Formats: sequence, C-alpha cells, structure tokens
Amino acid sequence: MTTTVAVIGSTGSIGTQALEVIAGEPERYRVVALAAASSVELLGEQARRFSPPVVGLADASRAGELQAMVASGTEVVAGPEALVSLSVEADVVVNGVVGFAGLAVTLAALGAGRRLALANKESLIAGGPVVQRVRGTTGAEIIPVDSEHCALHQCLRAGQPDEVARLVLTASGGPFRGRSAAELAHVTIDDALDHPTWSMGPKITVDSSTLMNKGLEVIEAHELFGVGYDRIDVVVHPQSVVHSMVEFTDGATLAQLSLPDMRLPIGYALAWPRRARQAFGAIDWTALGRLDFEPPDLNAFPCLGLTREAGRVGGSAPAWCNAANEMAVAAFLGGRIPWTGIAQVLKTAMDHHDGTEMDSAEAVVDVDRQARARAERIIERMTA
Repeated sequence: MTTTVAVIGSTGSIGTQALEVIAGEPERYRVVALAAASSVELLGEQARRFSPPVVGLADASRAGELQAMVASGTEVVAGPEALVSLSVEADVVVNGVVGFAGLAVTLAALGAGRRLALANKESLIAGGPVVQRVRGTTGAEIIPVDSEHCALHQCLRAGQPDEVARLVLTASGGPFRGRSAAELAHVTIDDALDHPTWSMGPKITVDSSTLMNKGLEVIEAHELFGVGYDRIDVVVHPQSVVHSMVEFTDGATLAQLSLPDMRLPIGYALAWPRRARQAFGAIDWTALGRLDFEPPDLNAFPCLGLTREAGRVGGSAPAWCNAANEMAVAAFLGGRIPWTGIAQVLKTAMDHHDGTEMDSAEAVVDVDRQARARAERIIERMTA
C-alpha cells in the first residue's frame, strides 16, 4: 500500500532530505503536496520531479512564476494560508517549516488526524499547551524528526510508560566542551560557529555552543512523551553516535546509535510503525573507536538550567524563553553582546515573564512578540 506524503517546507534542509528518502522508495511513497515559503525555483524543480497534484507557495506575488514552472495538471495554491491548507492532504505530513509559521501547519495536520513528521521546534517549545489540545484527534500522532527525540521514540518501543525510569538526552557539548566559565568570557563569533560534529546554520550552532539547544530539547521531550522534568537528564557525548537513551525500571538502558545523518529520523517518521528499507548512518563497528560521556557544566553553560526551569514553570514560559534566546543569539551574531551575554539576556528576560495564558495559536504569537520586545530592551541597556 502506497503512503501519501505532503512535504511542507520542501525547499529547506529537512524538506530536501525528506524528498531524497522518498525518492529512494518510490513504490512505498507518493508525494501529493509540496509547499514552501518563497523558494520558487527549487519548488518548481521539485514539482516537476515528483509530480504532486498541488503545490503551495506562501509568497502570492510569485504564484504566476511558479505556475509557469510546473506541469499543466499541477494546481498552484498561493498566499499566507497555502502551507496550512496543504497540511491535511496526505497520510503523512512532514513539517519542515522554520519558525512560527510551522505551528499552524502542526495544528492543521493534527486536527485533521494525520501522522505528523515534526521537525518544527516552535510547535512544541512555544506552542506545547496549544498542540496538546489537538493531539487527541482520532488518527493524529507525532513522530519527531530530530536525532535525539527520534532516538527516544525508538527506545521507548521496548517498554510500557510505567516501566520508564528516565530519559537521557545526549549533547555533543559543542565547540566549547571542557572550557570553564572564565575561559568562555572572551570567545568570538567564529569560535562559537566552529562546531566539531555537525554542520548547521549559525543560530542552532550558537545554541549548541551554549547548550541552549539541549534545554529546548528537554522541553520537547517532556511535551512529546509526558515524562516529568525530574526524569529527563542530559549527558555530554562528544562523538554524537549515541543519540539518546531510555533507562527502564529494571535497570536496563536502551540506546539508539548511528552516525549523524538526518535522513535516518526522517525515514523513521515516514515508515512508522515499520522501518525504512534504506540504511542511513550505519556504523562500522570495527572503526568506531571510543564513546565518551560526561555531565554538563551548568556553571559554564547556564542556558541549559535556565531553559529547564522555564519548562518546569510551564504555560507560556518556554515560549518566552525561546523568544528571548533568539533575540540574544541574533545580538551576539550581530556583534552587539558577548557570548556570555546570551545567558544574561535570558535570565533577565525570564525574570520578567508574566505568566500569560496559552489558549490559542494567536496567544503563542503574542507571547513571542512580548518576549522579543522585552529582550531587545535588555540588550539595549547592556550595550548602552
């Protein structure tokens, strides 16, 4: 039986890799919708290759240009709601949209009872309370598309919820692993962007350097699997081969190991509850060498603790925390504040969190707007 797939955010990193996985098993998957924000040329190429019945483009001003690039039988849907409208078109919806536009895609797919291959972090970090309300829709399910939560999802298949003792997320440690707080006082932008394991965009690379990314992943793990924060731990693992672990009540620990390759979690989400037939990240055990683990230094990397605390507070606190961090990272990359200033902005911003209720997608966007404005005022005072 062929599984139909809608790839929303098809021109981004997740989207292009999803299409690569789909192309490797043409008898198993059929693309029925592709959508992107504004990358007309690549979207047109993808539409010609995969021949979906419909393609979507958020930038309505370029709809005519896209229509001229696709086959005559392909419908073009354009405008602000294009991505959302195509999020109910398939058995599996891949949400590879970056930023808050992805939240509406998540809500639409789950509300329609689809399987959601979720790579959009804002959906669970900022919009967790809103997303939880639609997860109960008949047929709706979330399969995470990132290495850590996909690893946890795989390991959790081995036991019942009441048999789980704790979840253990692994962190590479980023470029500053092993440095003290004093040694981090004068690191540069280039230093922060020099990741030893992964090749990523500047924002997520900086988040890795502060361990902010791991704090956000703790929040995601809580939202995805319903495990309390006191039972979610983080351990530094520089080789990035063990992607996460689950410890069970009998003392057994299951881990998922593979070489870094995002096509593995994408293929896992597409094939669920079965397995992909293509191997990605397979390990040569004769050449692997060593696997190291160590606790994170919360004094040198306070963003991890600050983010975990935001998760414990719950409600709109994770959204507030996420927005403040994005502003701080942008200020660091723009040369306005030092690397250590990222945590300072985050802490001060969290001190001003007002506990706004999260009862709608609009409320999530409003909290994000307020937190960004507060963070900008903090940054301005720091640089005055």
